[in-house]
Amino acid sequence: MIIVAAGAGKRFGNDLPKQFERLNGLPMLMHSINAFAMAEPDIHIVVVIAKEFIGYWKELCSAHNFTIQHVIAEGGPERYHSVKNGLALINGEGLMAIHDGARPLIKPEHIKNNFALAGRYGAIAPVIEVSDSMRQVEGALHKPVDRKKYRLVQTPQVFKTALLKNAYLRQYDPRFTDDATVVEASGEKVVLVEGDAENIKVTLPADLAFAESILSLRKSNP
Repeated sequence: MIIVAAGAGKRFGNDLPKQFERLNGLPMLMHSINAFAMAEPDIHIVVVIAKEFIGYWKELCSAHNFTIQHVIAEGGPERYHSVKNGLALINGEGLMAIHDGARPLIKPEHIKNNFALAGRYGAIAPVIEVSDSMRQVEGALHKPVDRKKYRLVQTPQVFKTALLKNAYLRQYDPRFTDDATVVEASGEKVVLVEGDAENIKVTLPADLAFAESILSLRKSNP
């Protein structure tokens, strides 16, 4: 599986990419890796990190005595290129999960369920319903839209490995915002499955505070 952690995290507001921010004492990225290792102890993990932060990540692993085995791939200019670099280090068949390193709240049971569903359908993407009202904005014009027709897309998205590798043979397109869009562009169907509202992507400092509270609740209510 591939954990994508090569983003700059500019919206977070710090010089340090958000995936390295501390969450309950550990860099956020370590929580994501831990969850996959708990779900699938024999899983092969590839972590994609921007070239300039690979050395820093190794220092963090040493400082926190983080010993879960993983291979590091160099990040690319866009998420598409980062995933493609990670795929180059994957051999064999089976199922391939792609997860955002900034989603540290993923639960092992959801990982297992997504793998099981991908084994059945070949390509899955977890989604959750939109709870807020929505408006479509075009310049100065805007109008309400029916939120029941929309879903928020999460990771891990899971695919048959051969299917995913074949999809990534396509040239990059700016419309490729996630792996599901790449796979669909190759003509394959992606099945939407139930996600988890707690599995947020940490984008702003307030998200980190929310993640801290969720982990504290899990610790007190195992």
